[in-house]
Amino acid sequence: MDTTPTANLHIGNEQTTLRFGAAEGATTLTLAVGAQATARAHFRHSPPNALEMENAIAAVEDVVMPALRQLPAGLVLCTNDAAVQTIARLAGVPDGSRMELSIEGLEDCFNALAAWVQGRPASQGRLPQDNAFAATLLILRELMHHLGFTSIRWVDGATA
Repeated sequence: MDTTPTANLHIGNEQTTLRFGAAEGATTLTLAVGAQATARAHFRHSPPNALEMENAIAAVEDVVMPALRQLPAGLVLCTNDAAVQTIARLAGVPDGSRMELSIEGLEDCFNALAAWVQGRPASQGRLPQDNAFAATLLILRELMHHLGFTSIRWVDGATA
């Protein structure tokens, strides 16, 4: 049984939460970035243009970076979000009740998003053609980079 402490991530429509610590005294960080909110605030086009994407990245970084001071070291990032499962599948992670998405796999998907933003026809890509999905991918990438996570574990069930 893995006893490594976890941080459970949920990227919602309006906000993102990270929950960590023992059940009785768990801490929940609520970040004011969500998939729909980020897409609504920053993306005027579909796909978003490069400037919209850069502005969204900067805004998400500004919200995510202060959370680093509040997280204990050594946490494993986990989620049961369907969008993260989709990203893992797109990155080539085999289906299962537990899927491990590396930062490299996430970057591969983000590079596909960047290609779409830069004008590659979406029909040649593999990502959903949806600005909320693009925002989810962006939020996950910035969160993993700035909070120092090298992977995220998708686990089927209510808690990871």
